[in-house]
Amino acid sequence: MDWSWEREQQPRWDSDKRRIVGGAPQGIFDSRYAESQDGATLPGEWWRVERDGDVVGYGWLEQVWGDGEILLATDTQQQGHGIGTFIVEQLDKEAARRGLNYVCNIVRPTHPDSEAVVAWLSKRGFQSKGDGRLVRRTGVAGT
Repeated sequence: MDWSWEREQQPRWDSDKRRIVGGAPQGIFDSRYAESQDGATLPGEWWRVERDGDVVGYGWLEQVWGDGEILLATDTQQQGHGIGTFIVEQLDKEAARRGLNYVCNIVRPTHPDSEAVVAWLSKRGFQSKGDGRLVRRTGVAGT
């Protein structure tokens, strides 16, 4: 694995986020991402995953009610190579460093492949709360 995990000091919308997050199929992410303008300031903490100087994924963390809400996105051309698992594990470590006990991912009801995403997160230690949230205690690696 030759990926780097780079924290963005002042996260802003840019061409790589537009390609990876904004270019995701409709219904996966909040529609505001697709409408963002280059240079717009973004909420939360953002990290990018790079390989050989190319951005291949993103992780996002926001502290909500004492837990860490996370988002992850990978370049569609790079899916199936472990980048998503790498992002989840890195976000888990970031949340634990901040003293957060749980990380949570919300699978939107509009996600075109929600069942597969829920199954993927479940294999990585997340438990469904029945309302679209999947939660995992920090420091508990998935399989």
